[in-house]
Amino acid sequence: MAHLLFRLRYVTDEEAMEVRTLLAEQGFDTYETQAGFFRLGVDAIWLRDESQRDAAETALATYQAARFDQAQRELHEARAQGRLPTLWQRLVEHPAQVVLVLVAVGLIGALTLLPFLGLMRG
Repeated sequence: MAHLLFRLRYVTDEEAMEVRTLLAEQGFDTYETQAGFFRLGVDAIWLRDESQRDAAETALATYQAARFDQAQRELHEARAQGRLPTLWQRLVEHPAQVVLVLVAVGLIGALTLLPFLGLMRG
């Protein structure tokens, strides 16, 4: 029976290709499914041979740990080099977007607190 090995929803094309390449290079018998037009299915990579399950999951866990470590290193390097934008830099670059986000946060906060403020009056 097939085993769901890797969900492809919300995965970048780059990562999906890396996973496909990794599984193919290591000789795992896999196939892919698409969710379809109405999204009733699952975008995923499936393993055909159940006897390869442990080895495939171990290979994927190793790959994902390496990818996580690389992303962490890139984040720390960007932070050390000052390439991560601050709130002020974002405001200067995209003023309308930042103002709209702040307005939305204020509206959500007001709508959340409105019932409680009504209780205090009455």
